[in-house]
Amino acid sequence: MRKLITGGAIVNDNRCFKGSIIIENDLIHDVIEGEELPSGDFDEMVYATNCCILPGVIDTHVHFREPGLEEKATIQSETRAAAYGGVTSFFDMPNTLPQTTTLETLAEKFAIAKQQSYINYTFFFGATNGNAALINQLDVHSIPGVKLFMGASTGNMLVDRLTALEAIFKVAAEKGLPIMTHCEDSTIISHNMQHAKERYGDDPPIEQHHLIRSEEACWQSSQLAVKLSLAHKTHLHIAHLSTARELSLIDDSEVAKWVTLEAVIAHLYFTNEDYSTRKARIKCNPSVKTLADRAALRAALADGRISTVATDHAPHLLSQKQGGCAKATSGMPMIQFSLVTMLELVDKGVITIERLVDLMAHTPARLFAIRNRGYLRKGFKADIAIVAPHRPWTVEKQLIESKCKWSPMEGHTYNWKVLHTFCNGNHVLNEGRFDENCRGEKLLFR
Repeated sequence: MRKLITGGAIVNDNRCFKGSIIIENDLIHDVIEGEELPSGDFDEMVYATNCCILPGVIDTHVHFREPGLEEKATIQSETRAAAYGGVTSFFDMPNTLPQTTTLETLAEKFAIAKQQSYINYTFFFGATNGNAALINQLDVHSIPGVKLFMGASTGNMLVDRLTALEAIFKVAAEKGLPIMTHCEDSTIISHNMQHAKERYGDDPPIEQHHLIRSEEACWQSSQLAVKLSLAHKTHLHIAHLSTARELSLIDDSEVAKWVTLEAVIAHLYFTNEDYSTRKARIKCNPSVKTLADRAALRAALADGRISTVATDHAPHLLSQKQGGCAKATSGMPMIQFSLVTMLELVDKGVITIERLVDLMAHTPARLFAIRNRGYLRKGFKADIAIVAPHRPWTVEKQLIESKCKWSPMEGHTYNWKVLHTFCNGNHVLNEGRFDENCRGEKLLFR
């Protein structure tokens, strides 16, 4: 099958230029600069006039809930939502039921995704206090790295013993696998929660969430992770950075050699002031912080201190999002709206569209050494999103593709719209029409 995308502005490799892309089967056959229509016979032609043609988004941080939590989401439902948002690849986290902390549970997830995923897929292996030896047995070509929870409420996935942490960082370095960390200090959080309950009762108001899961809790845990990274020369990728203070961790040039930072949409878009109107719909861990923190994170997008942008997409039933700091669950579904939200930041002058592509496609592919993806280059997989400006639309319940059927963005009007998504050359989303027969591929690394 030969397909042609033409007439749009191609954004790739820090450039934006008029051009055309020829797709042959699952690969980009050629990228042609200029406004002239390429000659040849094509099975399908897409005219992207007045649109931007981007590499498909690689979301390196999602919770698709399968297996074990399918009442909230499934790989099938959430990859459908992803494709509607221009996302063509995902890295799923290990805190499912059962947790992805053995070779058998990892293989089970890959088997489910092969049958059900509309887009490309891979899974982090989850570290525990007792499974460091299994990291030696992992196939480094099949997974992006090891996920380490240093303070999250995830049962036996909370790794809080220094000897276990040392072993995990050591073996990951030996295998050449990055470690992605969730950094919050559980002792500090527990102390803050107890103090809040003494003052407010058993379920402190949601406005206290950023004070309970505080800046200090993030700082102490991230500091420890950086020390372990330097000691063992392990690539550390700190997930969902939420505070201005943590940005200073990579001011040291030696630290910057080994440590990279991720921001997620929640912390780039919301602040603690939004709790008053959106309540627990924006409750997440780490918590949404202050306006000053958000401003610092946005500045770090532009200057390069933050390397990647993901979603931490984490659906719950809306009934589970009721209550305050103790009762409401943490997490929100954002994958369908991540690209258009970042394009809104482009319109506001926070970043350029070229930098957006670097944060959401190029750098994820480069940092995790994904084979032949993340760029619009000849010979690379044809993972492509086509987006149109000046196409206002409002998020309404019936437009939400995630199984949970709610979003913190409900009622918000976007100016950009994802019109087309190609995954491995398959036209999975075509101006609202969805190809149910498309299936993604297992991502390959290194």
